[in-house]
Amino acid sequence: MFRTTAALARAPLALRRPFSSTARLPRARPFASPVLLVRGAASSVSNKPGSQTIRQAAVNIKEELGNSGADLAKTIAGANWFQDAVAANPKRDTFLGITNAVAYSVPSQYITFGLIGGLPYLGTGAVTIYMAQQAGTALTDFTSRIDPGVAITMLDHALHIQMTYGAVMLSFLGALHWGFEFAGYGGQKGYSRLALGVVPVVWGWSTLALGPIEALIAQWVGFTWLWWADLRATSAGWAPRWYSQYRFYLTLLAGASILGTLAATSYWGPVGGHGLVSHDLNMIRALRRKEEPQSAGFVGGDVESVPHDGDAYVLVRKRRVVEPQNEGGGDSEGAAASTEQ
Repeated sequence: MFRTTAALARAPLALRRPFSSTARLPRARPFASPVLLVRGAASSVSNKPGSQTIRQAAVNIKEELGNSGADLAKTIAGANWFQDAVAANPKRDTFLGITNAVAYSVPSQYITFGLIGGLPYLGTGAVTIYMAQQAGTALTDFTSRIDPGVAITMLDHALHIQMTYGAVMLSFLGALHWGFEFAGYGGQKGYSRLALGVVPVVWGWSTLALGPIEALIAQWVGFTWLWWADLRATSAGWAPRWYSQYRFYLTLLAGASILGTLAATSYWGPVGGHGLVSHDLNMIRALRRKEEPQSAGFVGGDVESVPHDGDAYVLVRKRRVVEPQNEGGGDSEGAAASTEQ
């Protein structure tokens, strides 16, 4: 017995396994074949387009546009839109429905003063467009009574008024976040919300050092960025739920005025000062003098001036006509004849 144990101890490892007729542990096998588990096509409809007819395509496009509009309205509202999943209202879950629902939650006095604050932007934008058209007319219409210098000067004043008001508006919108922080709306946020209120002030003030066109472009960027920041602040609970949508439409009003001004000055009129589309005023005046007809200072015809030592201040006479001499060297009768009037 001991000899057998010693012999097994010296045997290879392959011989030290248990005496069993099963090579591996039993494993459960599926009853059905794997081929039968592959899911086939439910029907032949999957190989066809989603719209079978033009009418179905129109209905699908209408539904997609409606859903996209609703998603856009929810985004503008700062994702602060909640609906009842059980009692859903299809008419309310549209762009106009969501916009009206959020707009009705805004206090009426805020809407009134917001629109009044946008009137100066509309006024300066309209005046700038008109003066740009007048400046372009003075440059190209040579019968116009408006001097290019006067038209460009008035246009430059209108642009400066618009850019100054834009800087004031940016500062005011940034200061609103300081008011939210002082009131503790959504809790005290500290330096983060205070910094959010300072950035528009610095940005708007720095645009005043630029030319009119560059300043308006920079302010358009500032208004767009500030709305995005207000959208994030509204979603985070730093502002009322209606604030992002309220700010969106005011930003749309200001941005449309700025884009209208930039388009008008680029299409019609030159801009005084240093701008992206500015022209040299002296070159404009020189071109105007060159192209317009001269009405004074020039008299046509065969007229010549009298020397300064003449016997009259003004003496009009015909020019002397010298006929060619004959071959014999004699002068003709009318040679060197002149008459005075």
